[in-house]
Amino acid sequence: MSWTFLTSHARVLMLVAHDPGVRLRDIAASLDITERSAFAIITDLVEAGYVVKEKNGRRNRYHIQAHLPLPEPTSHERTVGEVLALLTGTGPAPTCKPAGQSASRKTDAGRAAGPSTGGGPRRESPRSAVPGERRQAGT
Repeated sequence: MSWTFLTSHARVLMLVAHDPGVRLRDIAASLDITERSAFAIITDLVEAGYVVKEKNGRRNRYHIQAHLPLPEPTSHERTVGEVLALLTGTGPAPTCKPAGQSASRKTDAGRAAGPSTGGGPRRESPRSAVPGERRQAGT
């Protein structure tokens, strides 16, 4: 396969989350990139504030700023830590809800309400409808 779902930046963050003392050489080898690319990615993450680099003797140690929101405008204010917890399996990611939305609001399908993925009204499942009857809105 010539592509991945996660960017190199996200993959580097995962490696740093797993081992804060990871070396650039090991990052490069794990991701099949050059050390120069690994250095550039770490530099990007440090400059953006997502990673703090601490010199520890001859080695660097990295600290992820997990409380920071993702840079994507469609992230619904998810934090770096929430995504890393999900991807690395280090625990359940806390659920954030968009401002003004109740956690108990549900759709007809029983899922939490969120952005629409379709281009029209939702249709009921044939299993839930009684033949010859129409469900009233809100019931």
